[in-house]
Amino acid sequence: MEDSHGKILYVGKARDLRKRLASYAAAPAKQSKTAALLSHVTAIETILTHTEKEALILEASLIKKHRPKYNVILRDDKNYPLIKVTVKDAWPRLLMTRRRIRDGARYFGPYSSISAMWKTLRLLHSLFPLRRCKGKEVKKRSRPCLNRQIGQCLAPCCENPDREKYQHMVDNIIMVLEGSKKKVLQNLRKQMKAAAENLYFEEAAGFRDQIQALEKTLEKQIVVADHRRDQDIFGFVHKENSIAVAVIHVRKGRVSGQQGFWVNKPIGDDEQILAHVLNQYYSDAHEVPRDILLPFTPDDRELLTERFSDLKKGTVVLHVPQRGNLKKLVNMAQKNGEQILADRQKKLQSWQDFSAVLQNALRLTKSPDRIECLDISNIGGEKAVGALVSFFNGEKDSKKYRHYKIKTLDGPDDYGMMAEVLKRHLKRKKEENDLPDLLMVDGGKGQLNVAVNILASLNLSTRIDLVGIAKEKKSEGEKLYRPGRKNPILLPGHSPLLLLLMRVRDESHRYGITFHRKWRRRETLRSELDQISGIGPGRKKILLAKLGSLKRIKEASLAELAGVEGIGPELAKQIRAYFDD
Repeated sequence: MEDSHGKILYVGKARDLRKRLASYAAAPAKQSKTAALLSHVTAIETILTHTEKEALILEASLIKKHRPKYNVILRDDKNYPLIKVTVKDAWPRLLMTRRRIRDGARYFGPYSSISAMWKTLRLLHSLFPLRRCKGKEVKKRSRPCLNRQIGQCLAPCCENPDREKYQHMVDNIIMVLEGSKKKVLQNLRKQMKAAAENLYFEEAAGFRDQIQALEKTLEKQIVVADHRRDQDIFGFVHKENSIAVAVIHVRKGRVSGQQGFWVNKPIGDDEQILAHVLNQYYSDAHEVPRDILLPFTPDDRELLTERFSDLKKGTVVLHVPQRGNLKKLVNMAQKNGEQILADRQKKLQSWQDFSAVLQNALRLTKSPDRIECLDISNIGGEKAVGALVSFFNGEKDSKKYRHYKIKTLDGPDDYGMMAEVLKRHLKRKKEENDLPDLLMVDGGKGQLNVAVNILASLNLSTRIDLVGIAKEKKSEGEKLYRPGRKNPILLPGHSPLLLLLMRVRDESHRYGITFHRKWRRRETLRSELDQISGIGPGRKKILLAKLGSLKRIKEASLAELAGVEGIGPELAKQIRAYFDD
C-alpha cells in the first residue's frame, strides 16, 4: 500500500487478496491505526508468487527493506551484546558485536549483563590468546604488536604459529561459550598439578587463578532442563495499544540470555501479530533453535514451521505448552514481557511530564516529542555541510540523521547556507508528512530569523515551533531565542531542560564535524594520489593498505614503493618523483 508520493505504508501477504482488503475496509472505527492507514493509501501494488512460503519470505524482506510505518517493526528495548567467533577466517578471532549476520561465524548471547560479557571476553583473551587485529585477512607486519609482547596473541601477522594449536584454542573457546567448560577446566587442573609437582609454584598459581576466573566470571546460566536442547521461549503481552514481546534463549538446556521488543498500535489480531513478529525475528539473521515455545498458536503455523526448518536446515517445532515445566518457561517469558511494558510506560510517562515542563518554559504550541537541530560546518565557507540530527522522546533517533552538502553557495555565508539546508530538508519532510515538533537552530536572532522566513515560505509557520540556542559568552549562560520575543530565555545552567537542548545541539556539532573530517580526508587523498599518472582507485587502496597512510607513502623509499604489489619499479619512480618535486 502506497501514499500519493509513492512511499510504502504497509506490506502484507494474502491468499485471498479481495477478502483481505475487504477486512481492512470493514474494520471497526475503534481500530484507529487501520483507519489512519486507509486514509493515506492511494495505490496498491501487488506481486504474485508461486507459493505461500515465497510470499512469506518476500513479505519479510520488503518490510526489512522499506520499514513501512504501519507494519509490525520490532523495536529492541535494549541492544544486548553478542560474542562472535569468526570461525570462517584463516586465523579466527574473538570479539563483541551487537549485530548477528549470516556470515558463517559463531554467535553467543545475547548477554543481559554487559559487564559480565566483557569479563568473559577478557578472561577468554587471557586464556586463549587469539589475534585481535581487525579484518578477515591478517596483514603482515615487520614487528609484533603489544599484545604479542605481553603474551596475549600468537602473532600470525609476523610469526608462524602452529595452526593446529591455534584451532585447538578456538575449539576451547567455543566449548566454554557453549557451557561445556568441564573439559577445559580438567585440562587446566592437569597443567596446574604438573606445574606444582615440578615446583613451578608461580606458574601453578597462574593456572589456579585462571580456573577460579573461569568458574566465577562467566555469566551465570540457569539449568532449566536435562535434554540439552536449543529453545527460544516467547512471551506476548498486549495492553491497550501496545504489545511487548520477550524472548528467552535456552542453549544446551541452559538460559543464555533474553531480549525484549515492543510494538506500538499494531494492525491485526494477536495471532496475526505474533506470526508477523516470528517471521520478522527469524528473518533478521537470528539463529533458529530446534524448539520454539509460544503462549498461543500464531496464524500460518504450518507455513512458519516450514520456513524456519528451511532456515535451520533441520526440523523446527512450534509448540504451545499447556502444563509442566515448559508452561512455566512460557509464563516466565510472559512476566518478562509485562516488565518490558511497565518499564516502557514508566519511561514514556517520565518523558510526557518532562516535555510538558519544556513546552511551558519555552511557550511552545505543542509537546516537543520530535526535536531536530541543524548545524552548519565549514572552514571559511569551503566544503560546507549541514548536519541535521533528530531526537524522539528525548533519545537519539539516528535513522533520521541527515547530511546536506551546500550546492548553491561558494563563499562564507552562514545565513545563506542555513537557508538552503532548511529549505531542502523541510520541503522533503513536508512531502513525507514527517515534520518535527520543535526545530532548533544553532545561533541567536539572526539564525532564528532565517528559519522563520523559510517556514513562512513553505507555509509551515503554524506547524513547527522554533528555538535558537546561542553559545555561552563571558559566563552569561546559554541563551534561548523564540520568534516574536525580544529578550532571550535564560534557564539555570543546571536545568534539565537546558541540558537536553544543549545535548541535542552538541550532537549536531559532533555529527557535522565527523562528516566534515571524513570529507576533507577523502578530498586530501584524492587531490594528492589521483594526480599521479597510473594510480587509480585499486592501486591507491593497495598503497594505503600496505603503507598505512598518505604521510607514510610520501616518506617511503623507492624500494618500499616498488615492493608494493601492483606498483613495480617504473611506477614507484613516478610516485617518488611526484612527492620529491
